[in-house]
Amino acid sequence: MANVVPYLLVENLTKSVGSKVLFQNISFAINEGQRIALIARNGIGKSTLLNILAGHTDYDEGKITFRNGIKVAYLSQIISLPNHLTIKQYCDTLRVQQLLTQLQITDTTLTIDKLSGGQQKRVAIAKVLAEEPDLLIMDEPTNHLDLQMVIWLENYLRKTSITLLMVTHDRYFLDSVCTNIWELDQYHLYEYVGNYTAYLEAREERIENQNAEIDKYRNLYRTELEWMRRMPQARAHKARYRIDNFYEIEKKAKQSIQEQNVQLNIKSTYIGNKIFEAKNVSKRFAATDNQQSDKVILEDFSYVFTRYEKLGIIGNNGTGKSTFLKLLLGYLQPDSGTFDVGTTVRFGYYAQTGLTFQEDKKVIDVVRDVAEMIDMGNGNKLTAGQLLQHFLFSPSQQHDFVAKLSGGEKQRLHLCTVLMRNPNFLILDEPTNDLDIPTLQVLEEYLKAYQGCLILVSHDRYFMDRVVDHIFVFEGEGKIKDFPGNYTQYRLSEAEKNTSTPKENSKPATKPKQNNNTGTTRKLSFKEKQELLTLEQELPALEEEKATLEQQLSGVQLDAQTIQQVSIRYEEVKRLLDEKEYRWLELSEYSK
Repeated sequence: MANVVPYLLVENLTKSVGSKVLFQNISFAINEGQRIALIARNGIGKSTLLNILAGHTDYDEGKITFRNGIKVAYLSQIISLPNHLTIKQYCDTLRVQQLLTQLQITDTTLTIDKLSGGQQKRVAIAKVLAEEPDLLIMDEPTNHLDLQMVIWLENYLRKTSITLLMVTHDRYFLDSVCTNIWELDQYHLYEYVGNYTAYLEAREERIENQNAEIDKYRNLYRTELEWMRRMPQARAHKARYRIDNFYEIEKKAKQSIQEQNVQLNIKSTYIGNKIFEAKNVSKRFAATDNQQSDKVILEDFSYVFTRYEKLGIIGNNGTGKSTFLKLLLGYLQPDSGTFDVGTTVRFGYYAQTGLTFQEDKKVIDVVRDVAEMIDMGNGNKLTAGQLLQHFLFSPSQQHDFVAKLSGGEKQRLHLCTVLMRNPNFLILDEPTNDLDIPTLQVLEEYLKAYQGCLILVSHDRYFMDRVVDHIFVFEGEGKIKDFPGNYTQYRLSEAEKNTSTPKENSKPATKPKQNNNTGTTRKLSFKEKQELLTLEQELPALEEEKATLEQQLSGVQLDAQTIQQVSIRYEEVKRLLDEKEYRWLELSEYSK
């Protein structure tokens, strides 16, 4: 059997930025059908590696070989589109137009400079997907997308046969889409088979094994060190090989695989019982050339926010989430009504557009501009430099200019300047953009234990599920739904509300369902009815097969080849179930 040529082969790749080594002599191959996520801490070189593979950045040493004839496309983290063109001029093929519609970009006569950041991201995604590349490289594709669009992209990538290499911090996205996880750590690349959940287990095992190996070398090092000290004659004449071996053992014994995480243990100040009360607040923006009618953000909105409440806000882009926060903070004034804020409330605001640091300023000076000493509570204080070390800025990096920081490092610095003011009411607008997964994990733990109030706007479903007590759903046109639970609970509730079992729907409804947009009745065609019946037979069979495969994978008697075959089929069955359940939901919506 002939050897399969990989789509991409990388051999002994090395890259440094100044004196900082990002990765050294890493080698890997990307094969057809793999969907790979690259994970690493901010500043380690994730985006740099993607830019190298896309041909946008040079590298120091190594060799990169693409298979002849394959088409490669790249979605950069920083979207830069030609502002003078209309969407139609930029996206000039029929296939792009179809994708734009699915991504809810309908008016293609708009010039790109009139689009929001989220809209530009969707245009860029449509353009790159329409190229139908063999290998797609994507850097943070979910940033600046609302939840609906993240789910759309997740389903699209999972259903296609495209080969994928991407960087993303969205852990539900990683679990759903990826077949492989690669971790860039301490100049090396570690490869794992499976999704994000499988990676976490395998990574823990790797670190345990590495620490055990280091402990073994440390014990051996003590023995060899004693020999080196008391046997000068042997060192000179009979054991040159042992001396050489000693220095190799010393090198391995002094390795460290200890985890480093951001330490977020800053205390909040006291907050009283009165937080804020919204009284009959209304806000709208007047019609513009691009929008024929007024845009309603809030309509006679009233709400009493309570002590220690943790609220999540979701909704499509443009429904007014960020505007709501600015109204609460007093940055915008309502058309009518008031926000009555308690006297003890001290806001800490992390804005998605809050990175206004001077690029020529040193990192430590950014913090010193806020305070020289930071009160950590219980009488403990930290200097600006000590605080920065808690946020993983080394003493040498603290004296670097801001311009040298990666996007994620700048976000971490921004978070540092917000928290060091000891706020008792945190307002976080898309804090997960550009933060690495380790930082997100620690931020989650901090917010769960946070003794203050919280409002969180985020498209990161995993982050939202871990942190908030209830959510506001911004539905547009001033409508806000208050749901008592996290995001996943909300999605399940909506699915249950919009569907019922097929048996219950056997009789025709006395009042047909109407389309919300047109007021007209939507009925299933004959072909759709047949498709619905087929799905009702296929879904139980797939569920049964999934359970059988899970049982097989939990056994210990399978050989490696069989495990691989069963694993491949298991992923295929999961994908089919997701697709068919989604389609069943669509069809059953109109069968009532």
